[in-house]
Amino acid sequence: MAASSNAKGTQLEDMEEDAGIKEEMDSDEEEGMKVESSEDDEDDLSEDDKENEAEIQRLEEQLSINAFDYNCHLDLIKLLRQEGELSRLRSARQKMSELFPLTEEIWLEWLKDEIRLTEEESNREKIYELFEKAVKDYICPDIWLEYAQYSIGGMGSPAGLEKVRSIFERALTAVGLHMTKGSTVWDAYREFENVMLSTVQPPAGSVPTPEEQGKHNTQLERIHTLFRRQLAIPFMDLEATYGEYEEWSDRGVPETLTCQYKKALQQLAKSRPFEETLLVAEPPKIAEYQAYIEYELKEGDPARIQIIFERALAENCLVPDMWAKYNNYLDRQLKIKDLVLPAHERAVRNCPWTMGLWKCYLLALERHGAEHDIVRDVFEKALEAGFIQATDYVEIWQVYLDYLRRRVDFCKESSKELEELRAAFSRALDYLKLDVEERFSESGDPSCTIMQIWAKIEAHHCKNIQKARELWDSIMTKGNAKFANMWLEYYNLERAYGDAHHCRKALHRAVQCSSDYPEHVCEVLLTFERVEGSLEDWDAAVQKTDTRLGRLKEQQAKVAEKEANQAVQKEGKVEQQRKAKADKKSQKKGPPGGKAGGDKRKAAPADHQAWDEDAERAPKRHKGAGDEGAEEDMEMEMGLFGRKTPQPELRNDNNSVFISNLAYTLAEPEQKLKALFECCGPVDQVRPVFSKAGVFKGYGYIQFESKASVPAALKLDRQEVEGRPMFVSPCVDKNTNPDFKVFKYNSAIEKHKVFISGLPFSCTKPQLEELCKSHGTVKDVRLVTYRSGKPKGLAYVEFADEAQASHAVLKLDGTVVDDNQISVSISNPPPVELKTNLSIFLCVCRRGRGRTQVSLLPRSLQRPSGAVAKAENGTALTDQDQEFKKPAKPLSNSDFAKMLFKK
Repeated sequence: MAASSNAKGTQLEDMEEDAGIKEEMDSDEEEGMKVESSEDDEDDLSEDDKENEAEIQRLEEQLSINAFDYNCHLDLIKLLRQEGELSRLRSARQKMSELFPLTEEIWLEWLKDEIRLTEEESNREKIYELFEKAVKDYICPDIWLEYAQYSIGGMGSPAGLEKVRSIFERALTAVGLHMTKGSTVWDAYREFENVMLSTVQPPAGSVPTPEEQGKHNTQLERIHTLFRRQLAIPFMDLEATYGEYEEWSDRGVPETLTCQYKKALQQLAKSRPFEETLLVAEPPKIAEYQAYIEYELKEGDPARIQIIFERALAENCLVPDMWAKYNNYLDRQLKIKDLVLPAHERAVRNCPWTMGLWKCYLLALERHGAEHDIVRDVFEKALEAGFIQATDYVEIWQVYLDYLRRRVDFCKESSKELEELRAAFSRALDYLKLDVEERFSESGDPSCTIMQIWAKIEAHHCKNIQKARELWDSIMTKGNAKFANMWLEYYNLERAYGDAHHCRKALHRAVQCSSDYPEHVCEVLLTFERVEGSLEDWDAAVQKTDTRLGRLKEQQAKVAEKEANQAVQKEGKVEQQRKAKADKKSQKKGPPGGKAGGDKRKAAPADHQAWDEDAERAPKRHKGAGDEGAEEDMEMEMGLFGRKTPQPELRNDNNSVFISNLAYTLAEPEQKLKALFECCGPVDQVRPVFSKAGVFKGYGYIQFESKASVPAALKLDRQEVEGRPMFVSPCVDKNTNPDFKVFKYNSAIEKHKVFISGLPFSCTKPQLEELCKSHGTVKDVRLVTYRSGKPKGLAYVEFADEAQASHAVLKLDGTVVDDNQISVSISNPPPVELKTNLSIFLCVCRRGRGRTQVSLLPRSLQRPSGAVAKAENGTALTDQDQEFKKPAKPLSNSDFAKMLFKK
């Protein structure tokens, strides 16, 4: 043991050098931290320096507009460090640390820079303060190790040795259980104590005094204690530590320590699979950490649960669900103020857009008795966080108002807290009306929940029923008078705190105004009069309800009659279409021996080359294999030009896909399509559809030998073929499956996907992916194009989770891409059915005309030109569109005669 101590006797200087007192700097860092003289003339600056200065000014200006641009902060710090602008660099880092928690790499770079620039002993306290900020952001073993090593350099100051040991002990508490990196802190601590042992070692050959021997024994016991503490913790390299202790100790390994060591090895064997999974997993490792956390929660060791949560959050700091789960554990299990509140603060700094984290933070502050000014400041920061939904602001206001209500002593007629509560309610209503409604085009509180709570507080606690009635009058004027449940809420309030007169008045107004459940309101009114009313009141209520229910029955009868008429008209229209189709087929067949289509002029190939960009995605699906009319049409289309139609029994829709939106000018479509789809599996048939003139119609069918090839073929959807996106969809018979929808994209809100508009037409998929990947894991990028393949300047980007998408919205919205300012929001497309119906409507209106443009309708039947009607979506409808949308009432023969012979 003495030999080991003497061998380490010269290591104190080495540790001091590692602690940050060293004066040499790496050549790369010297170049980065070079201080330029203020006397240098601006004309002597190189072109690169001028460009960097211009870029620095641009970044500073951008941050003055949007202080929450994380990447802009990083770029500015990098440039300032390169230019040696030390004061501006320190200021930029401080501003960023106030807004965001900094990563381990940023903190270490900042700390090392400050250590080199602060050699005076008087400035060591500033470095200590900087270290204290650094260790609060995340649990980082490397930062704690750097902190402890730097403190060794201050051992010459009063109480310097105690400060070093205190920092080491705090480091062990914070990261000592880290299974992969915690051992480095333990090893450094033991190394330091070994060096201190060499300083109290008596010289060789001398007899130590009792005092010297006491110091030596005390120091030996410290090292033994560190070994015992470390060997009781499961580390990945625990065996090496045990071997080192066996070699170091001159009194062997105690049996109790051996038992602790074996127990730690058993624990290590259980945790090792999780650690090995984390080592090989790709970031962000959320699923792996979740499994590890669940295991530790079952084990129930609070310290180990805390450290695994901290490790997971260090790598997934932008995952709100992870923070919520961690904070929930701290709130319900540990309930330690010094642990709970800092965790909540870090959560909202990392994910400020998540309302739920702010809500939990406010409740935790109240739960642990925080001062009112602190709670108020946190709430004000929450309002500035930039939530992504209007309802989030309503909920955060409710949390704060609940907190203010719990502070009020309602036994007093008037108090400062009560006035503050009323002022907060008024401010909440103004904030939702002005700020939130201006941003989201809605207040987020259509049912006026906040106003209802205010009314209940005034009626119940303050005994101010008149104020409650005024609030309910305001609620009803905001479009809620038509809802029966709102009237019944008001009635219940009057029933509890008001009088019979106002209850009756509320129910009479409810019978008159409610439109969703008037029968129920009428029943409540009659029940009330049975209990409270006189005979005159009963008669008035019966008359009121009978009149209202009579009008309701009339309205229901009219609606039923209208629906019946519409059903009859629809059946007649279907019958007419069926007859017209049958007549058209009979005309195509023609008389025996006649030439089909002989009197029709041929369509020029050029007529088929122009594609309508807003038309339907594909032509109608062909009839089933058993439909004779469909077989005859296909034979006419393909047989006239020497293309043999496959027999019905050879067709197999289950093995086929339908392709469309191909160019009419596509040469040799059979060969090209077969070569294109052979990568999906063996192709049995390729059936392109041709017109009677022999022109390819741009769509067809690919039949594979196996059904297993169909999914691979569907993945080729929207692949570009000669400059146009090719549409690939399942081959489904619409006669047997009328409800089948080809549209495959979601029409509801997708919180993990963002919608980007305003993109330059030159933007490509790789460029957009490069723009978005710095804000999260990009799973898919889809550029929206016209049928012709031309870009629309729109795109959808799918992220790994909701948190990354929300972060991308905050960071990318309003940024400039190639001189185009883009708009980024959470994907919430309009209903597909509406778009589809409108597309069909426009398609029919444009393509429904015949070849001639001469009107064949008598003038007396034509509508006069007048004000152009407006469609539901704001676009103008032509007369023909209006006729299509609202079919005219059929005229009789006498009506036609009157109009035709009208003078």
